[in-house]
Amino acid sequence: QVKLVESGGGSAQSGGSLNLSCEVFGSDSKFDFSETCMGWFRLAPGQERVGVARISRDGGLRTYGDSARDRFIISRDNVKRTVYLEMNNLRPEDTGVYVCGAGLYNCGSRWTNWAETLRYTGQGTQVTVSS
Repeated sequence: QVKLVESGGGSAQSGGSLNLSCEVFGSDSKFDFSETCMGWFRLAPGQERVGVARISRDGGLRTYGDSARDRFIISRDNVKRTVYLEMNNLRPEDTGVYVCGAGLYNCGSRWTNWAETLRYTGQGTQVTVSS
């Protein structure tokens, strides 16, 4: 059984920073963390999943959503089986539940529907940004 556990969410003021982590526990015949494209998406009330960032198995390819580009940094540690999201210069529109996901496909796949093509997801961590 594979479980993704996010942490690090909370409240911040506009312009502030937060650091999220997603640690992966367990394995199965279809999942190897070090071979999997991992990433984050955001859930907000009344909205569909919004892809935030994803990172290839070796960290060499990173893709960011329009709102995250130039402000957020995604990284990973394959030994610790953890994915990180450094969030800087936060804005109120960044508010939502940030969910970690393990991709079904490699990070070269189409970005626009990445958040809908995940093998596993976590429960999410709430991020609230006030102005």
